[in-house]
Order: sequence, then structure tokens, then C-alpha cells
Amino acid sequence: MAQRGEIESHLAALLTPERFKDYGPNGLQVEGRAEVGRLVSGVTASLALIEAAVAHGADAILVHHGLFWRGQDGRVTGWLRQRLALLLAHDISLYAYHLPLDAHAELGNNAQLGQRLGLLADARFGEQDLGFIAAAGAAGPADAAALAARVALALGRAPLLLPGDGRPLRRVAWCSGGAQGYFEAAIAAGADAFITGEISEPQAHIARETGVAFLACGHHATERYGAPALGAHLAMQFGLQHRFIEIDNPA
Repeated sequence: MAQRGEIESHLAALLTPERFKDYGPNGLQVEGRAEVGRLVSGVTASLALIEAAVAHGADAILVHHGLFWRGQDGRVTGWLRQRLALLLAHDISLYAYHLPLDAHAELGNNAQLGQRLGLLADARFGEQDLGFIAAAGAAGPADAAALAARVALALGRAPLLLPGDGRPLRRVAWCSGGAQGYFEAAIAAGADAFITGEISEPQAHIARETGVAFLACGHHATERYGAPALGAHLAMQFGLQHRFIEIDNPA
């Protein structure tokens, strides 16, 4: 067992959330029981995840996407009330780390995604240094089609590929989730291909006009790895029982 506050302090020191400008609070979002012995991790604090955590007997939940999203008006109604009511009824704490979990050099979403794709970042780029970039390497994918095949194998879903001009890949950049706006920064950093979760209308034209490949691999699919890595770290650090629960999301 570990104290709830002890876990929060450890996470604050590890992830340094104060360094990030974010749209929601990072850290302990819902205060549950004082002692934690069983931890569930997941991508998003959805009702389905909370229900699964209740069934598992969790004392605390650790997620990337917490209860608060950009543009919320603060009223505790509808879906937010349902989620919060279930957490409070079962005295479960909720820890949520958004950008700090994307950015961590070892346990973060981008670091973990890079590991699965065989990419070891040697530099950062973009706002708040959230983007990662690496050499494709001699054993790396030769072109955008080969990179897309590697992504599909690693993530279990085929990405949407804009192949650019078919150039050989020397440098590959990536930023998980909804980071399509980092595409131009990736190009400026020297990328021949950019991997992220989502695509918006402008990126298709930019890929065609610059020749740099763009791969939209799914927001959820690219952010499945930080929370379980961090949960496993906490389990080892504090002697907790830990389980990652996957709630499928096609987005």
C-alpha cells in the first residue's frame, strides 16, 4: 500500500507538470481513499474505464485524458456528472497527466511510441518541445510506404498515409494524439515523414506541396502506451498491483 499523496508527490517530481501550459489540471483530479494498493491505468477517464476499474477493485486510476477538456464550461452535468459520481461513490482517486505524459523522455507517449516503431529520438521540436525526431537508420523503413507498414504492424491498424514525393526516409518525426498542427515544425526540423494521431484539411495540401509524408495513425492508437508504462513504474516504485485496461476507441 502507498499513500495517495505520496504517489501524487512522486508523479509531480517525475513529470514536472508545472513546466507545461495545458488546458486542464494535471495531477490528482479526484481525491479518493487515502491508501492505494490497486492501480488501474487507461488512456481516458471514460465511464467505461471507471466501471472496469470499479469491477477490478481499484483504489486509484491513472490516465492521460482526465475529466476536463478544452472548452468545458465547468458545470457538473451529463456525462461529467456520471463519471464523477461513480468515482466518488467508490472512493477512487483519479490521477491525470496530459502534456507531461506526452513529453516524458522514457515513460511518455512519444517515447513509448518511438520504441514500438524502432525510433530513438535524438532531438525535440515544436511548441513545448513535445515533438520527437530521429534518424530512420540503416535498418529503418526505406520510404513512406514501408513506414506505414511498420506503423500498421505496431499499432494494429493501418494509418492514413499521404506519401509525399516518395523520397527515401532519413529523418522521421512524430508527436502522438492531435498534433497535426506540428507538421510544419516537423518539416522545419528536417523530417522526411511525420507521424501523429489525427489529420485536418491543411495537412493534405502541405504534404503534397512539400513532399514530406504524413501519417495519421489514430489519436487513441498513438497514446495507448504512456499510461501503462507509468502505471508499471508506480507499481514497481510503491509495490502496487497494476493493471492497464484498454477501452477501444476508433478515433
